[in-house]
Amino acid sequence: MKPLKEKISITVDSDVLEIIRQKADEDDRSLSQYINLILKQHLNNIEN
Repeated sequence: MKPLKEKISITVDSDVLEIIRQKADEDDRSLSQYINLILKQHLNNIEN
């Protein structure tokens, strides 16, 4: 069975990362959870 999640490494602009960290904290989510959430939302938006 394939794992449900995979680890990746990416490079993000410092200013973008700071905003994402703040938003994740405000939403009481880990950085990883928040990035997953916003990526899923973005993919849904571009598909519709």
